[in-house]
Amino acid sequence: MAETLDAPERSEGEGPFNRLILRGGIIINGEGAPPIGPVDIIIEGNTIKSIRSVGAPGVAIDESKRPKAGPSDKVMDISGHYVMPGFVDMHAHIAGSVDGLPAEYPFKLWLAHGITTIREPGSFNGLDWTLKHQKLSQQNKITAPRIVPYIGFGMGWDKEITTPKEARKWVRHVANEGAAGIKFFGLPKDMMEAALDEATKQGLGTMMHHAQLNVYGTNALDSARLGLTSMEHWYGLPEALFTDKTIQDYPLEYNYNDESHRFTEAGRLWQQAAEKGSERWNAVRDELIELDFTIDPTLTIYEASRDVMREREAEWHDDYTHPKLLEFFEPNRHSHGSYFFDWTTQNEIDWKENYRIWMSFLNDYKNHGGRVTTGSDTGYIYKIFGFGLIREFELLQEAGFHPLEVIQSATMNGAEALGMDDKIGSLRPGKLADLVIVDENPIANFKVLYGTGHYRLGLDNVPQRVGGVKYTIKDGIVFDARQLREDVKAIVEKAKQAK
Repeated sequence: MAETLDAPERSEGEGPFNRLILRGGIIINGEGAPPIGPVDIIIEGNTIKSIRSVGAPGVAIDESKRPKAGPSDKVMDISGHYVMPGFVDMHAHIAGSVDGLPAEYPFKLWLAHGITTIREPGSFNGLDWTLKHQKLSQQNKITAPRIVPYIGFGMGWDKEITTPKEARKWVRHVANEGAAGIKFFGLPKDMMEAALDEATKQGLGTMMHHAQLNVYGTNALDSARLGLTSMEHWYGLPEALFTDKTIQDYPLEYNYNDESHRFTEAGRLWQQAAEKGSERWNAVRDELIELDFTIDPTLTIYEASRDVMREREAEWHDDYTHPKLLEFFEPNRHSHGSYFFDWTTQNEIDWKENYRIWMSFLNDYKNHGGRVTTGSDTGYIYKIFGFGLIREFELLQEAGFHPLEVIQSATMNGAEALGMDDKIGSLRPGKLADLVIVDENPIANFKVLYGTGHYRLGLDNVPQRVGGVKYTIKDGIVFDARQLREDVKAIVEKAKQAK
């Protein structure tokens, strides 16, 4: 179990205010509506009070439509800026598996990229540690996103769980402890059925990485039928789509503990599934949608598999990637996700085809009414916090999602999957004041959301950096996202100097 250093007391952010007025923004509300602006947004405390259209682009603001500011009101002019709901990262390990990282590091990177809510999938630092930080974040005593704490199945128990009865007992225990949900990697089917049934009774969310060790017994469709509410990555979906086999076509020398074997063969898995439009493809897709099943694909985390040089040399590594992470990312037979022992052109070609089919399923699933969310799984495989989720946006667009559908996946869909859509996920009066503000148009180019901004040529023929989230508002507290990124740079530089 990794040990992550506690987050310090919050010293950043202004507010919440009795009344905060954001003037002149262009909103993307997260519900699929196109941008509209200029609007004035009134926030009282931590809640959106009203959103008022105050004119049309390119003409003078109709001052009669604007809310009047009182002497104690905080007013921010965000004319021409784009405003979105706070992003939801549905697969956000706090510091991953790297020992000794400060929690301040991922927390500030997430907020600096507009991520105001995370689902912690596993609580690898221990449930008590995660619950402590969840409470501190809820009270805004630390600079951190809202935390939804899930725990890995069996964690915190003094013995191995081997029967359905013991599985139920453990589920009841973690529900009483305060977990919001459980992450599974797979279990014998009778135990899986018992655990999912008990989780439903206890009101817990459930997520699953369908590991190859148990996927034969419960693929994605099997577990959805048993009550699983969301799946991670793609494991378990191709297996549900097999028509000419029941077990993945493993080489005879395959060993799951050799991660080079594991990820090489994972890259060939979608090619073994039924084709798009086939009877099997359509049947699996439609039944999962009928079951209200959420797919959280985390396309971003496996991207190095299709282009390892791109990910290894990403432009943000120098300033933003902690040296402990850089060391963890390097090929190593003992570190999870560091499987590039001898990664070849053919490996990358296989994974490119894997992505093509995988993306096709996601787009088809979305087009038929299925819920797709955004998650990053960062802290592994050359991906770092915040940056990884923005790359997920680009990959969903590559899969065929309209940029507005991507934003919906990152906001409203995540809120729905967490059962929090009455509080977060869209810009509506009565919801919590979680907002992302950027001075460029994000749906025209998601690159303007990266902490490093977008590199383009100015009209003066001089290259320039533009964008980067400007402000992140969580619970009515306004954070200067650029300053948060400077804080992270300082953390990284200090760690480099200490090496």
